[in-house]
Amino acid sequence: MDVLKQFEKLGIIPVVKIDDAKDAAPLAKALCEGGLPVAEVTFRTDAAEEAIRRMCEACPKMLVGAGTVLTTEQVDRAVAAGAKFIVSPGLNPCVVRYCQEKGVPITPGTSSPTDIEQALELGLEVVKFFPAEASGGIAKIKAMAAPYTKVRFMPTGGINAKNLMSYLDFPKIIACGGSWMVSDALINEGNFDEIRRLTREAVNTMLGFELAHVGINANGADEADSVAGSFEKMFGFAKKTGNSSVFAGSAIEVMKQPYLGAKGHIAIRTNYIERAMYHMELCGFTFDETTKKYDDKGKLKAVYLKGELGGFAVHLVQK
Repeated sequence: MDVLKQFEKLGIIPVVKIDDAKDAAPLAKALCEGGLPVAEVTFRTDAAEEAIRRMCEACPKMLVGAGTVLTTEQVDRAVAAGAKFIVSPGLNPCVVRYCQEKGVPITPGTSSPTDIEQALELGLEVVKFFPAEASGGIAKIKAMAAPYTKVRFMPTGGINAKNLMSYLDFPKIIACGGSWMVSDALINEGNFDEIRRLTREAVNTMLGFELAHVGINANGADEADSVAGSFEKMFGFAKKTGNSSVFAGSAIEVMKQPYLGAKGHIAIRTNYIERAMYHMELCGFTFDETTKKYDDKGKLKAVYLKGELGGFAVHLVQK
């Protein structure tokens, strides 16, 4: 998987400033354990190059890159240390071409239509939008995306847990860069437990998991209708009959014939189903590709995990 596709699957790119290289390895582990095996290490400190090297050594599967890259000399130092991608605050054609010649993915900063046109001239279709909030935020991105239909953005600057979703909900956003889970203070204090917690919280906020419904296996349409009817009688959950099941309200689905799961299934809603699959796969879970269902636009809307939990199959549903 190429770097930009990984960005899109990950959704959040932690932007870190490391003052002391000794913090690099524990920081890398905290991010990985928190669910974000990725970091943009800014070249704003003398420790950046060594920090990249130590992060790559500590977590070889982690996607580590260099940010705030201003010169070709910094590109060479970052790549030699193990950086897999380059991010710059502005668009320097010389640096972009240098990275392209070396086959190193680069996402340069933009904040205006003029910047976007320069990026297109250089053959780029994904750019950083920086500083995001100070430059007009998601409203400006939407305005700029209208005439430049093939361009996608990675906004960074002023993004936090409160405004994250307003950016990620726009399809032209590939991922968001942020530092709220990896503040300078937490890193310098060595508070990696808190970084791990905030990272997990950020991932959970992004994915937005919540219970959609519980499915109960019945043996035939009559039994399914009876069970759903009992829920309607007991709790007032209105019964609605479909082709393969009978719903009682929105939280109970009774299957007319047993499907996956010895007892039934549990459906979990998520904000971004493909992104959720990627993050769950990072945790070791696997999916049954044969169960994928798509909407009329060809977008994935549901998929089952392999195996059962307590006799129940589990599947994700796109909100």
